[in-house]
Amino acid sequence: MPQEIPLVFVVDDDISVRESLELLIRSAGWQPEMFESAQQFLSRPRALVPNCLILDVNLPDLNGLDLQKLVSVERTEMPIIFVTGYGDVPMTVKAMKAGAVEFLTKPFSEESMLAALEQALDRSRTALALEIEMQVLRDRHASLSRREQEVMALVITGLLNKQVAYELGISEITVKAHRGRVMEKMQAASFADLVNIAGRLRIGH
Repeated sequence: MPQEIPLVFVVDDDISVRESLELLIRSAGWQPEMFESAQQFLSRPRALVPNCLILDVNLPDLNGLDLQKLVSVERTEMPIIFVTGYGDVPMTVKAMKAGAVEFLTKPFSEESMLAALEQALDRSRTALALEIEMQVLRDRHASLSRREQEVMALVITGLLNKQVAYELGISEITVKAHRGRVMEKMQAASFADLVNIAGRLRIGH
């Protein structure tokens, strides 16, 4: 599928760096997108294919570490590889602690950049797959009626059917029926599975 070609974004104000990275990214079979400033990059809509960002630390408008903070919140599927002409140890530590894949000092070798890109794109694939999985669970939960959601919220706390019936002021038979539909709609194989799904959806937290 052509739309599944991974995207590699580059934000660097040095045109020679952008040009050499563009060639390297294309030669590896990925799709490059070049930006000379953080603001230019931020106006680009979020990509829904595996992607990553090669980011210069020192940018004319927004510092690379500040841009990293924005990306980590708004684009969780986009790992970052930092490049810099003069990296210092505290800066590297800060970037890595905030989740950067790699911190490369210019001039870097093509091999080290390609290895970092492979790692970043793998991380992005995993994050996207997890996001799709979570959306499926959210959609299933949204398909429950209000009463089924109430039953599910009480059942996962370990209450028995008769206790749930008492809490909601309905009959035990009705609780059983709702519980059966909850299991079916949530596609839970067992009670433990349902509790696990509820935990992932943060129901009851």
